[in-house]
Amino acid sequence: MSLPTVYPLSTLSPELKAALQERTERCLRDIVGANITTHYGISVPSLSLFRQAIVGKDVKEDPTVVIDFRQTVPLTDYGCYSPFIAKFFCHPRRQSELENLLAPGLPNYIAKSSSTTGNRPKLLPKYPRRWSATPSSFAKRLHLASSGKAVHMFSLALRGLLDIVGEDGEVMKKIPVCIGSCGGTRTVENWPVETDSTRMGTTIPGYVSQWATGLITHHQSFILIHALFALSDPTVERFLMTFITFFVDLIRYVHENWDLLITSIRDGTIPDIGHIEHVWTYLQANFRANPQRAEELQNIGPPLDRPGWAQRVWPNLKTVARSVLGPNVLIQNIGYGCTECSIGRMLNIGDTETFVLETGDHIEFLDTSRALVQENILQAWDLEPGKYYQPVVTTEDGLWRYVVDDVIQVTGFDPRNGSPVFKFYGRKNLAVRLWYAEVTEAHLVSVVRALSTEDIADVQEFTAVIDLREVPQTVGFFLEIVGDIGPGATAARQKAFEALVRANEEHQRAFDAGRLRLPTIRIVKPGTFAEYRLWRGESMNAGVGQIKVPTVLLNEDQQEWIAERVIAEL
Repeated sequence: MSLPTVYPLSTLSPELKAALQERTERCLRDIVGANITTHYGISVPSLSLFRQAIVGKDVKEDPTVVIDFRQTVPLTDYGCYSPFIAKFFCHPRRQSELENLLAPGLPNYIAKSSSTTGNRPKLLPKYPRRWSATPSSFAKRLHLASSGKAVHMFSLALRGLLDIVGEDGEVMKKIPVCIGSCGGTRTVENWPVETDSTRMGTTIPGYVSQWATGLITHHQSFILIHALFALSDPTVERFLMTFITFFVDLIRYVHENWDLLITSIRDGTIPDIGHIEHVWTYLQANFRANPQRAEELQNIGPPLDRPGWAQRVWPNLKTVARSVLGPNVLIQNIGYGCTECSIGRMLNIGDTETFVLETGDHIEFLDTSRALVQENILQAWDLEPGKYYQPVVTTEDGLWRYVVDDVIQVTGFDPRNGSPVFKFYGRKNLAVRLWYAEVTEAHLVSVVRALSTEDIADVQEFTAVIDLREVPQTVGFFLEIVGDIGPGATAARQKAFEALVRANEEHQRAFDAGRLRLPTIRIVKPGTFAEYRLWRGESMNAGVGQIKVPTVLLNEDQQEWIAERVIAEL
């Protein structure tokens, strides 16, 4: 039975506002009560005024603690708590020195951020959730998703393992260092690293591939092995992954390795594709020859040659993506968040762009049109539909006010509980900055949507740069497309410019003054973006599940790399 569509409210009723305020402030008091007595809470200079203000107060029950927090706790950045996190990487790692460091106890794992733009990754200890109903991660939402045979494409590989020792030197706990989706999945599924060996040859109920496939660390090998197990099973209903580009890469790799995969399914052999030596024995032990399935697949043919290919391969497939999939397959977005915390979930099934605030952490907001200072922080009930904000998070993992480098657009309030409803607008630090204006991620997406038409091109992925090849400068797009360039491509640059002007009229003024030329559009060879993810993964030693192509390429090496793969310019 389908769920009724939720339509956001434009304003909050007094009752919804009161409920939202009570829920928000109770969450903050719980976080303060737990974390103010940690090593960070009692010693960090940024909390000194707050500590003075709450002397003698019951921080979990006194409502004035919320006021004290808002008035005295400044905005913080990663530098404020990185010295504490660094202690986890010093020797010896004594339990007495690391316990209750940022939050009560010891962390379940330390999450490593993706560093998509090329900056050094952040490391964030993730502690046990104190409230059982708190969504600990997107992994929990996957865990509670509808039943049905699934291809679970989440990395379970570790980037490090920290031994925490007692006073006698005995190891008391092992703390994994890994990407957030890995740590979240392991926590929700109760898969401690100490018992990994017991799961290596098993297939988790409801999943297609064996547990050991999650330990493959090479991007292409990881996807190919998951594709092999998926192709072997015609009953697949869902693909679960961190980014939809995983599925894009899977289709590309399946097409390029079609004969190899069919032969493997026919003969029951795991192919020698490299980077799987540590798990090959476990995979081979449970992989059976299936000549009938191989014949079925051979008759269907490779994906890029067959419209609606995925639903022919998996007739029960219900959840993932577009043209290659078939008309009845749904893209479902489990939520929105970052390494720091989970922030929202999908408001309505089928709407991948609209979220409602749902988190076990405390979220505040900064209006992007105002200065990013403590005095301008707003609460959830102060937000106005149509305006743009940056989230400010105080999490169960530490008592800070961290500004997330994302911009969201609030569209209303959930009529069921008053929570803000919003759309992701773009990364704050990912923009094309021209001398007179900033072209945001959302503006770039609007241009690509204008170009992705039958008469121009079916755009699969894109990225952008400042194009300085000629004077004056302009916005340059690199597009990977499906199929051929259409007959309307000669008008593509003008169409892109018109989309930019709709987003910001300053572009027209700059063009009229001779300070901006029409945007440039370069087409890259098929598979370029999949190749980029492989290249970046290997060059940065990034975890599988973290590798993304940024909307704007800021680094010169990235720009040179993709420019070398251009096959046409419109």
